[in-house]
Amino acid sequence: MEEVLKVTESTPQPLLERQVRQRQPTVSILKSKVKKAVTCSVPRVRSTLTGFFPVVRWLPKYKLKEYVWGDVMSGVIVGIILVPQAIAYCLLAGVKPIYGLYTSFYANIIYFIMGTSRHVSVGIFSLMSLMVGQVVDREVFLAGFDLSDDLSASGPDGLNGSLGMNFTAAEEQSVELMGMRYGKECYAISIAAALTFLAGIYQVMMAVFQLGFVSVYLSAPMLDGFATGASFTILTVQAKYLLGLKIPRHQGYGTVVITWINIFSNIQNTNLCDLITSAICISVLGKEIQERYKDRLKIPLPTELIVVAGATLASHFGELNSRYASSVSGHIPTGFIPPQVPRFSLMSRVALDAIPLAVISFAFTVSLSEMFAKKNGYTVRPNQEMLAIGFCNIIPSFFHCFTTSAALAKTMVKDSTGCQTQVSSLISALVVLLVLLFFAPFFHALQKCVLACIIIVSLRGALRKFRDIPAKWRASRSDAMVWLVAMSATALISVELGLLVGVVFSMFCIIFKTQNPKVSLLGRANDTDLYEDVEEYKNLMPPRQVQVFRFQAPLYYANKEIFLKSLYKAVGVEPFLEMTKRRKAEKKAKEMSIPQAKANMGETNGEVVVGLVQRELDFHTIVLDCSAIPFIDSSGVTTFKGLVKEYKEIGVSVLLASCNTSLIDNLQKGQFFGKNNEDMSSLLFHTVHTAVLHANSLSSAAESKQKDSVV
Repeated sequence: MEEVLKVTESTPQPLLERQVRQRQPTVSILKSKVKKAVTCSVPRVRSTLTGFFPVVRWLPKYKLKEYVWGDVMSGVIVGIILVPQAIAYCLLAGVKPIYGLYTSFYANIIYFIMGTSRHVSVGIFSLMSLMVGQVVDREVFLAGFDLSDDLSASGPDGLNGSLGMNFTAAEEQSVELMGMRYGKECYAISIAAALTFLAGIYQVMMAVFQLGFVSVYLSAPMLDGFATGASFTILTVQAKYLLGLKIPRHQGYGTVVITWINIFSNIQNTNLCDLITSAICISVLGKEIQERYKDRLKIPLPTELIVVAGATLASHFGELNSRYASSVSGHIPTGFIPPQVPRFSLMSRVALDAIPLAVISFAFTVSLSEMFAKKNGYTVRPNQEMLAIGFCNIIPSFFHCFTTSAALAKTMVKDSTGCQTQVSSLISALVVLLVLLFFAPFFHALQKCVLACIIIVSLRGALRKFRDIPAKWRASRSDAMVWLVAMSATALISVELGLLVGVVFSMFCIIFKTQNPKVSLLGRANDTDLYEDVEEYKNLMPPRQVQVFRFQAPLYYANKEIFLKSLYKAVGVEPFLEMTKRRKAEKKAKEMSIPQAKANMGETNGEVVVGLVQRELDFHTIVLDCSAIPFIDSSGVTTFKGLVKEYKEIGVSVLLASCNTSLIDNLQKGQFFGKNNEDMSSLLFHTVHTAVLHANSLSSAAESKQKDSVV
């Protein structure tokens, strides 16, 4: 008895007293927040304005001598890259080249005023252009226009007069909208502007209601796979221009498959002039030239601009359009179109399409902002970034622009060429402005196949990620599966459904992990209080007559049965089956004791019955290590309560160890520790070692008491 008391005294439970948290009433919290929100003062107004327009805060502190050279250099280089890309991506968006230049101009100016990242380049992005183009082509097709018509006319007549341009010719086909007649081109940009306006509204609403957490559900592998699948779709859509084929863009699901079928079925109509031009442009646009001379070049070589200039001159003087029927960009006017309110009557048709645009645009912008901010040692405000990209869509939609986002390639160019602040974006906008005012008409003879080459070569980085699949598989099979599913769904079904499938599948993978978690029995490391997995580490000794079980997942309604099965399998005893065995043994013992009782003159031998019924188990206590259980719901609490009750019936105690505070709170709310938590000290322990010592001390005390009673 003295030894038992000594063990009990030597293993006191650590005394950790929880702090009493006094929660304020919800009404008072709401009142204080409302009061704070409506309070108006000069410092508050100043803080709000500088927060909404970060340029007011950092521009007065601009270090001219230190920053100006890097900003001007990066701004000019990005602007030079931006011009041919702005014209090219209009092929994806299904609108005239002039609108790509407008989009790049306005987006750079607005982000300069409202953005918090110093390095991000906001403007047209291939993925956004593709998604806009799919909606535009669908609505143009539903309006009755012929998609096989060449949108880019060979002369000035291609621009519709209803947009305010001083051209007199109108297109033959038109549709009536709000009492006005719209041509194909005008209707296309009206759809794009309405879609962009709604996407911006969604982004601003997400910022106002603090819904930036939505991007958390867009995992990196899912976004990566989605971007790769979309890149493959872009490649497919642009392939017809490389061959000079007049094939309308497919509407509906399976664009990639059906487009390639159409290409091969019309391969005999290939325009040799476009094919030869495409081959030359792709070979020149390849990065091998830059890689070969990168040590000699202080700045990136603007190969896109060189190719565009050379191809334009060759097409103009070679008369490729008239002599070989090569499709060209057509007339690009100078100046600006008067602003126009987006058509609200069209918004109901594209309201759902704007949701994935808004989410993807925000996700790419914030992820790039945070990535380059971390690299260069400063911070960004995600909520302000959402506001900035939202207004980069809302305001330009009044000026005939389409959806924008941060672009990785141009952001990397800015970072590598010495960009210090968003003054570089202002310089890029000035470069685009020069083209809009003076040089735009010179791109009249630029072949569409050259623009397609620029787009396709820009996708090379994304398409090369197919080579990383084996490495992804070795690193994480679940991440590799998410990448493959998102990529396949995006490429084979559609971009919008690919995004949805990717999100659902990635969340399903997380749920699957919680339903198939790692479970283990723990052992003690020598004479320490450290317990670890006996299958993962050597020289661990399981505690005597105590099973320590670890479940590495949250415990909730979806995996409670898996938890129970895992525990039963690990300890080797299921309470219900054990009780069934004991009842059968008791029944059998009674049947055997009847003849013996008759032989002993009716006296039942109780000792025989007890000896047959009792079955010695290898353990008397199960300690549940809850350190790897982040949370538990009401079903999990009920599971714990049932576990304690069932094992108690067969003489086995269940103790909890290493629970976090939220877990303890939920257990208390579910009355796991009894009324007023009266059993808390005997069921809950701060460490596994303390629980094991407590279990052994109780067992020793029970054995001593039993021996004393026998004596």
